Amino acid sequence: MGNTSFIRHRRPRYAEFSRKLVKETQLSAENLVYPIFVQEEEGDTALSMLPGISRYGGKALINHVKEAYARGIPLVSLFPVVNQALKTETCNEAFSSDNLICRTIKDLKNAIPEIGLMADVALDPYNPNGQDGFVDTDGTVANDPTVEALVKQSKVLADAGADVLGPSDMMDGRIGLIREMLEHEGHHRTILLSYAAKYASALYGPFRNAVGSSNSLVGDKKSYQMDPANRMEAIREIRTDLEEGADWVMIKPGHTYLDIITECKSTFGVPTFAYHVSGEYAMWAFAAQHGVIDRKKSLMEILLSFRRAGCDGILSYAAFEAADIL
Repeated sequence: MGNTSFIRHRRPRYAEFSRKLVKETQLSAENLVYPIFVQEEEGDTALSMLPGISRYGGKALINHVKEAYARGIPLVSLFPVVNQALKTETCNEAFSSDNLICRTIKDLKNAIPEIGLMADVALDPYNPNGQDGFVDTDGTVANDPTVEALVKQSKVLADAGADVLGPSDMMDGRIGLIREMLEHEGHHRTILLSYAAKYASALYGPFRNAVGSSNSLVGDKKSYQMDPANRMEAIREIRTDLEEGADWVMIKPGHTYLDIITECKSTFGVPTFAYHVSGEYAMWAFAAQHGVIDRKKSLMEILLSFRRAGCDGILSYAAFEAADIL
């Protein structure tokens, strides 16, 4: 043969030891954030739209979070299931220092002080119309009054002991004002994980069902959540939130927006998170449940793709199961 300098890309693939040595992307439980639905009632309530996922309350919640921490998951994200009677157009329950999430944060901090607790900042769980803010006279969400409310909500959550605040509302200017409040109130260590690029996606249905807002949403959220067709708009949104004081940024949804994750990481080089949202999880879970795909192998491949795209952290309902596999 004329060419003796044969290039064989398969050489490192033959043996397991060499495959491990040249693996470019690593995935561990430390990359996972576990979203948990919190209910007032003691015990757990299975969710039909999210196979394997339940709402938790009381001692059942504390025990479940303990199990998550024992599996190496460093951060859980708490989402309240607010009783319908507490939902008002003024969203006053969101600002109560004795609301479900504030009480839950205190209970979890007492029981498992080592685990990180993230609290969602948005008004939709407390709003009877399911919108993330106050609805204006033209039917859209009013930006500035909503931001004022989000600052008040952030204060009670930080006062309760939340380690991370996740503003998921997509209002303009809220990161700067929340950061200003946190500094003024002495919450210098509170991390802001901004949902900087949150798209108006069709993949949030199971989540809305889980928190009890699927039937109450009036209109849509296209006046504040992003158009799925837009990429550079996401970069502008992320840049603004970083300039206003965000520590970490979130892309949501995640698995269907891997290009946005990569663009964010390569442009800014900041801690980048993504949300493996309820619709994405449900598609995988139902397919795995019916034997269409291999459950463990497909889950590892999905989560690894987040890491390969540039994610530091992945919010996934499969985090508990993935930690067991890992």
